[in-house]
Amino acid sequence: MARFGMVLVVALCLTISVFPDTTTAQLSRGFYSKTCPNVEQIVRNAVQKKVKQTFVTIPATLRLFFHDCFVNGCDASVMIQSTPKNKAEKDHPDNISLAGDGFDVVIQAKKALDANPHCRNKVSCADILTLATRDVVVGAGGPSYEVELGRFDGLVSTASSVEGNLPGPSDNVDKLNALFKKNKLTQEDMIALSAAHTLGFAHCGKVFKRIYNFNGINSVDPTLNKAYAIELQKACPKNVDPRIAINMDPVTPKTFDNTYFKNLQQGKGLFTSDQVLFTDGRSRPTVNAWASNSTAFNRAFVTAMTKLGRVGVKNSRNGNIRRDCGAFN
Repeated sequence: MARFGMVLVVALCLTISVFPDTTTAQLSRGFYSKTCPNVEQIVRNAVQKKVKQTFVTIPATLRLFFHDCFVNGCDASVMIQSTPKNKAEKDHPDNISLAGDGFDVVIQAKKALDANPHCRNKVSCADILTLATRDVVVGAGGPSYEVELGRFDGLVSTASSVEGNLPGPSDNVDKLNALFKKNKLTQEDMIALSAAHTLGFAHCGKVFKRIYNFNGINSVDPTLNKAYAIELQKACPKNVDPRIAINMDPVTPKTFDNTYFKNLQQGKGLFTSDQVLFTDGRSRPTVNAWASNSTAFNRAFVTAMTKLGRVGVKNSRNGNIRRDCGAFN
């Protein structure tokens, strides 16, 4: 997401199962059991190969999945390249900063699948992205979970459809809850998914206002930890290139963990939309609970990711299996 915005961490991962929602009947864990039974292993191998090349693959893929699902559902429409006649989702200002490594891991996994005669043009780009997202979470030490499959790829991708559908770095809890509710996600889901900010980086331009020109009374956001504010000012001087990258999580930026919530307790949320989860009394109890219980957080994250993966799923009537993830058939 716009707000959801390195060494591979090897960890023993907790496997968690979530039962599929009967309202999304076409999705199932064994969707490709007859057509491409090795789909998960093939995608996982491609992800692991890409992560070895660059850790950025992990946060980039996670963010790509969020940005895809929040705009017209999980249909890989964010992957589509613009043409002279169509400005696609990926070229909307909120998506310009999506790192290329997220797109590339899907493309590499698609190539690997197409190299297998059983799997060629059988697996949707939307499902590849969903699987790759689970695999990068695991690659950073996060929970493993079963992925529901059976999405078809979308037939439409327009930059105009992105407007107003992605959370922003200055959003408050009301705005965040409203955006997530549109996707049938609860406040608890919102808080769990916000913790994707335990990984990766943001750009200085997204925090200038918080650390230099917050409002007419305070130049620095008073909810920001004072020492952390000074660190951010050193990393992002006033005249620095706004594209300079800074870690989302100043403590464990390469590990998927519950440190995100511990940071919020200390005033070390990078974005306003992160820190409000602690300053707002409605969300603070959940932040406190997950800061002290990583198992509960992991479980909630898996539930939220599974629900997110059901948003706007396309079927054979309003979607297809793309031959090229970046172009319509």
